[in-house]
Amino acid sequence: MTTRVWNLLTFCLVLVASSAQAAERPNVILFLVDDMGWMDSSVYGSEYYETPNMERLAKQSMLFTDAYALPLCSPTRASILTGQYSSRHGVTSASGHQPPRPENVSRYPEKASPQQKLIYANSKNYLDLKYDTLSEVLHDAGYRTAHIGKWHLGLTPEYWPDKHGFDVAFHAQPSPGPPSYFSPYGVHTEGQPSGKHHMGTITDGPDGEYMTDRLTDEAIAFIEGNQKQPFFLNFWQYGVHGPWGHKEEYTARYANKKDPRGEQRNPIMASMLQSIDESLGRLLERLDQLELTANTLFIFYSDNGGNFHSNTPGSKQMTNIKPGHPKWDFVQDWKKWAGDEPPTNNAPLREGKGRIYEGGQRVPLMVRWPGHVQPGSTSDAVVGPIDLYPTILQATHIEPPRGHIIDGESLLPVLEQSGDLQREAYFTWFPHLIPAVSVRQGDWKLIRRFEPHREYPEVRELYNLKKDIGETKNLAKTHPDKVAELDTLIDQFIADTGALTPKPNPAYKPGPQVTSLSPTHGLVARSCKLEEADGLLNVTGTGRNPFLGTAQVKMEGPLECTVTIRAPQGGEGKIQWKTAGQLQFPETGQQVAYNVQPSEDWQTVTIPVPVEGMSGTTRLYLPAENSTIELKSIQFTNKQGSQKRWDFTQLDSASN
Repeated sequence: MTTRVWNLLTFCLVLVASSAQAAERPNVILFLVDDMGWMDSSVYGSEYYETPNMERLAKQSMLFTDAYALPLCSPTRASILTGQYSSRHGVTSASGHQPPRPENVSRYPEKASPQQKLIYANSKNYLDLKYDTLSEVLHDAGYRTAHIGKWHLGLTPEYWPDKHGFDVAFHAQPSPGPPSYFSPYGVHTEGQPSGKHHMGTITDGPDGEYMTDRLTDEAIAFIEGNQKQPFFLNFWQYGVHGPWGHKEEYTARYANKKDPRGEQRNPIMASMLQSIDESLGRLLERLDQLELTANTLFIFYSDNGGNFHSNTPGSKQMTNIKPGHPKWDFVQDWKKWAGDEPPTNNAPLREGKGRIYEGGQRVPLMVRWPGHVQPGSTSDAVVGPIDLYPTILQATHIEPPRGHIIDGESLLPVLEQSGDLQREAYFTWFPHLIPAVSVRQGDWKLIRRFEPHREYPEVRELYNLKKDIGETKNLAKTHPDKVAELDTLIDQFIADTGALTPKPNPAYKPGPQVTSLSPTHGLVARSCKLEEADGLLNVTGTGRNPFLGTAQVKMEGPLECTVTIRAPQGGEGKIQWKTAGQLQFPETGQQVAYNVQPSEDWQTVTIPVPVEGMSGTTRLYLPAENSTIELKSIQFTNKQGSQKRWDFTQLDSASN
């Protein structure tokens, strides 16, 4: 906030010199949806979700096909308000609900496990007050400002929205999700914010009132009360984030609906998206009624890719939940409506929220500004949250604050179809979960991991997104010059933004901690039990269709599987797979059978596996339903020479 006095003086001079220009300044509304994936609307191609108001907005807007966010929410939100990459402002993970760390404490942990080769810096847990946020700059230029909805940029009051330039703030902390989707919301005005004690300015409504509707009421009330002056409405909906509260009358509409694409099938998500769509429709309608549409820059956006992992069997949300547990009712409700489905499916994009693949960071973006944006237009410009700050300042005729670094570019040349963006590349910094950084230049995308991961062993992944939007064919080995070129850009980005790269762990011991991993590591047994004996792996069936599953066979197909097996009774097995962009195993196809002859001798069985694209999760079904078979090894290879092998003859040495 060091430049705010200067900005205020500048604004006063401008106001005196040109009150007409001030009167022409547009209102600004940013409608941000939480966890809405690129494919989570009919606008972008879903044939399951119903979003007629988003369709209406698309016809009046420019739709961006290649818009990005960060893979998690807080970094995106901080980048919106600062115009900076997350590596510069320091909010790199969804940590805005955690207690703030002291300013003078290093973000690097003091120590790490001896099994951990690198030490990664922690994310900042709040948006630093030193930044000239978008809301402060607009406020100081005479705009009436409001934040309504999810914040997730600071747990304690000193970092709440009112400290960042918002005149009106309607929110609750902590805020990964709402305190409740239904009133009473249970938000307090005193005490210390925690998971069991939400604090903030959200007040209860009538019993059963839905949070999405209430936030819309508050947003409309702010517009109605400030229609005679320029305003900035930062409308950040909680939907469609967990805890996935939904209107059952809506959910029932989708319970038996079939997706013609065969990808999306969660009626709870469909219900929540319908509520978000209705919220959008109400806001657009009120702007029309108040005759504010023509002078309002309206931005519709999402904070990260769709959630593709929560609430599935084996996930932490669904494990060890018994009657009497606080989440028991939620689990029963989810199973009733959604079964084993995750919240959404981002196909054809790969993976989703929390991942650096397209499913985690490519999101919907629509911008409407009558007289400046051609209705129904489309752009494939590569854009992101860092661009909203300079775009809004240029649209509102406000000079950027002195001394505040802006990484983004104004989108006005693209929106007005008068020019292109000037940057060479766009970057995503995400040193968490599966730590990586990515760069997008034209159709090319390079992912650089800081170290191999058990599920993602390649530290460089190169994709041509125009030809392979699902990121199934890693071209790094066949295009080394392009990898080197993009790697250089990443190095420059890291140096320019001051990114805190991982550093060596002085306590790292690569000996016993690494080599003692069991040779069965990465294999998950289902309907069978495993026993290590005499340098072999015994597999005994405990139910129907026993198999070993793994997510560690990450290579381009087609594959070949070689199994060294002894099966006295013989029998039939099969291999089933899903590719990197698929969340579920297809009901038909993508499986191949094999036979094992009855014999007391060891056999080597080779099975062609006709995977198309990048393999994801693989299941090796074994002829052990009513017997015990023995395994010496399992190996997967492809034509490029990649290999994944389990050698069970090491079992004796691994246990010593």
